Amino acid sequence: MSDLAPPAWLWIVCTVAAASVQTLRNAMQRSLTEQVGTVGATHVRFLFGLPFGLLFLGLIATFTDLSTLQRSADFFLWTAAGGVCQILATALMLAAMREHSFVVSIAYLKTEPVQIALFGLVFLGEWLSAGGIAAILLATVGVVLMSMPGVRPTPARLPRAALFGIAAGAMFALSAVGFRGAILALGDGPFHARASLTLVVALAIQTSLLSAWLLWRDRGVLAAIFRLWRSSLVAGFAGALASQMWFLAFALQSAAAVRTLGLIEILFAQAVSHKLFAQGTTRREAIGMTLMVAGLAWLMLAAS
Repeated sequence: MSDLAPPAWLWIVCTVAAASVQTLRNAMQRSLTEQVGTVGATHVRFLFGLPFGLLFLGLIATFTDLSTLQRSADFFLWTAAGGVCQILATALMLAAMREHSFVVSIAYLKTEPVQIALFGLVFLGEWLSAGGIAAILLATVGVVLMSMPGVRPTPARLPRAALFGIAAGAMFALSAVGFRGAILALGDGPFHARASLTLVVALAIQTSLLSAWLLWRDRGVLAAIFRLWRSSLVAGFAGALASQMWFLAFALQSAAAVRTLGLIEILFAQAVSHKLFAQGTTRREAIGMTLMVAGLAWLMLAAS
C-alpha cells in the first residue's frame, strides 16, 4: 500500500508543531537539568520518550498494515547512524557551550541547515531548487546574526568555539539526514507509519546506548531519573511528541527544508523569553530575525 497523497503543506504544519512542542520540552528539561545534570536530562527524552513512541506506533498500527514497510539492514543502519550522531551532536554542543566564546560556537551551530543540504545531496541525492538553496542561506545568515555576541569574543578561544560549534552542527545535520534516509529506506508505505517506526527504533537505540553509559559511569543519575518519574514522564511525552512531528515532516519533505523551517523555534523561544523575562531585542537581532523570517517564507513558497 502506498501513501495517500498528503497535502503539499502538511510538512509545514508538522514542522511548526515540532518546533513549538520542542520549545515546551526544553522548558521542562531545564528544571530536570538542575536535578540530574545535562546527561541525565538528555536521557529522559529517550528513556521516557520510548513508551510514548511505542504508543504512537501502536495507535497507527490499528489502522495501518505495518507489514508493508520494507525493513532492511539499510533501514537499521540509517536509523542507528541518525541516533548516534544525535547523541554525539549533543555532547559536542555541550563542549561548545563550555567555551568562553560559547555564544560564537552556538552561532556556528546554526549552520546546520546548510550542512544538511550538503549531506542530503551527498548521501541521499536530494537536490534542492535554486530558490530553496537561497532561502536556506538567507535564513541561516539571519540566525547567525541573531546568535552572534555583541562583544568581541576571546581570540584565544575562538578557534575551539568555532570547531565545536561547526562539529555539533555537522552531527545534527548527519542525524537529520540519517533519519530521513531511514524513513526512505522503508519503501513506499504510508508516511505516518514509516515515520513512527523509525522513531521507535531510534529511541530504542538511544535509550540502550545512554542507559549502558550511565550504568557504567554514573548509576546515581539513573536512580535520580526514576525518583523524578513524574517530571520525567511529562518531559518524555513532550520529547516523543516533538520527535514524532519531526519524523512526520522528514517523511514528507527533505531534511534540509524541514530543519531550516525548524529555525522558527528560535522565534518561539524569544517570545517566551520576552514574556517571562521582559528582555529587549537589539538592532542586530531585529535584522537577523527579519532575514530569518524572510528566508523561511521564501522556503515555504519554494518547497510547496
